[in-house]
Amino acid sequence: MNPQAKLLSAMSLLLGTTITISSNHWMMAWAGLEINTLSILPLISKSHHPRAIEAATKYFLVQATASALLLFSSMTNAWYTGQWDITQLTHPVSCLLLTTAISIKLGLVPFHFWFPEVLQGTPLTTGLLLATIMKFPPITLFLLTSPSLNPTLLTFMAIASAALGGWAGLNQTQTRKILAFSSISHLGWMTVVLLYNPKLTLITFYLYCLMTIPIFLTLNTTKTLKLATMSTAWTKIPSLTATLMLMLLSLAGLPPLTGFLPKWLIIQELTKQEMTPTATIIALLSLLGLFFYLRLAYCATITLPPNSINHMKQWQTSKSTNMIITIFITTSTMLLPLSPMILTIP
Repeated sequence: MNPQAKLLSAMSLLLGTTITISSNHWMMAWAGLEINTLSILPLISKSHHPRAIEAATKYFLVQATASALLLFSSMTNAWYTGQWDITQLTHPVSCLLLTTAISIKLGLVPFHFWFPEVLQGTPLTTGLLLATIMKFPPITLFLLTSPSLNPTLLTFMAIASAALGGWAGLNQTQTRKILAFSSISHLGWMTVVLLYNPKLTLITFYLYCLMTIPIFLTLNTTKTLKLATMSTAWTKIPSLTATLMLMLLSLAGLPPLTGFLPKWLIIQELTKQEMTPTATIIALLSLLGLFFYLRLAYCATITLPPNSINHMKQWQTSKSTNMIITIFITTSTMLLPLSPMILTIP
C-alpha cells in the first residue's frame, strides 16, 4: 500500500474518532462515524485477496446499515422533541433504534455475525484497529446516552454476548477468530455495567485495549495465524512466545494479572447494585473463555497440541522485539497493583 495513502487513512481514522467523541450534535457524531468507516476500508482490503475484499464488503454494508439506523434514531428524536443534543435522547423508539445501531457497530449479540468474519479476512494490524480504536466512538456514544437506555435489554445483550463469545470460541483454530469472540465476550462485560457506572465501562475498555494490543503485535511478529503454527513458532523468538502465555492468561482475567482488575470491579459494582444473580451468571460464563485462552496458552508454551501432525519448526531469527511490544507486555500483565489508585478515580 502506498505510504501516502496509508498516512491519509490513518489521519482520517484519527479525525473521525476525534469528531465523534467530542461532538454534542447527532449529525457531527454520524459524520465522524462515516469518516471512520471510509478510512478503515482501504486498510482492510489492501492485500487485494478475495477474502480481504469480502471482509471489506461485509464491513461496509454492516456499518452503513448501523449508521443509517443511528441517523434515523436521531432524526426521530429531533422530530418529536426538537433536540439534536446527544444527551437529550428521550423518545422510546429513538432509544431502541440507537441501542440497535450501536450494538451493530460494536458487534454485540445478536448483531455479532459480521465481526469474526471481517477480522478473519484482515491482516493482524488492521484487525487490531478493528478490535480497539474502531470500538471507541460507539462506546462513547453509549456512555453519553446511558441514562436513556433500557437496562433490561442491555443486561440481556451483555449476558448473551458473554455466553456466545465464550461458547463460539471453543471450537476455533484460527487465532483471529478466537480474538474476535474474545472481543465479543469482553463487550458483554463492558455493557452489563454501563448504566450503573459508565466510567467503569471506560476503564474496562482501556484495560482490554492494553491487553489486546500486545497479543496482536506478538502474533504479527511471529506470523502466527493458526493454533498449529503457534505450537511451532516458539523457535522464532522464544522469550516473546513465552510471555504470550502471560498475556493470554491476563486477557482471561486470572489473578494476579491485569485482566483480573476489570472483572473484579464489575462484579463488585453489580453486587452493590443488588444484581448478584447477573454477576454470578456472567462470572460463570467467563469460564468458557478461560478454556480457549488456556488452550492458546498451552499451544504457545513450547508444546505441540495432542493428536496433531508434526510441523517443521521455524528457524530461530535474530529479530529483536520492538520496545513498544515490551512496554505493552509489561503493563498488560503487571498493572493490578495500581488498582487502589484506579479505585480512587471520582
